[in-house]
Amino acid sequence: MIRVFVVDDHRLFRVGLRRLLEGMKGVEVVGEADSGESAVTQVRALRPNVVLMDICMPGIGGIEATRRIARMELGARVIAVTAYEDNPFPVQVLRAGASGYLTKGVSAEELYEAIRRVFLGKRYLSADVAQQLAVSAFDDAPESPFEQLSNREMQIMMMVVNCQKVNDISNHLHLSPKTVNSYRYRIFEKLNVSSDVELTLMAVRHGMLDSRTNGVAQPLAAG
Repeated sequence: MIRVFVVDDHRLFRVGLRRLLEGMKGVEVVGEADSGESAVTQVRALRPNVVLMDICMPGIGGIEATRRIARMELGARVIAVTAYEDNPFPVQVLRAGASGYLTKGVSAEELYEAIRRVFLGKRYLSADVAQQLAVSAFDDAPESPFEQLSNREMQIMMMVVNCQKVNDISNHLHLSPKTVNSYRYRIFEKLNVSSDVELTLMAVRHGMLDSRTNGVAQPLAAG
């Protein structure tokens, strides 16, 4: 049996995905989580073979959770299952240690194939994502300005535009507030913006925010 763990902050999606997985031969759902923090804790305890990971969630989110799970070296392989198919998300998640990347419009057959291949130690990318990565490798200019961010910068950027305060980010990522602010200003410099509002507007223009996000984030409090 392939032991699968599901991570998504949408309860309805988790329920539907779990039912789909339970109908697959040779697949056992061993648990589920609604946040990156909970996923890391439960994966350590349950030791699944495959983790189906959403990307944009409250708290540390899916990229940081993927990085932490990969660093645990428990043999759990992560497949991102997300609504985001454009860069920089695929590159960032793969850099964090994911073994696969699927969009949420994937068929049940392709989901099963991805799980099976990743379980066997291979990588799996949905066809549209694989084509995009192949094309971008030959482009001189990046499609998104966010592609120049490191994994950590990307993680902090996503937390900023989702209105998390410096102290909250500090606690989630086990960094000092001073370090978090240093990352913020480095992100501003790389993206040529001067405030959290400008950063959020740029994220909106490039489709970086969850469709559930309403309005524009307010400036991030320094403490």
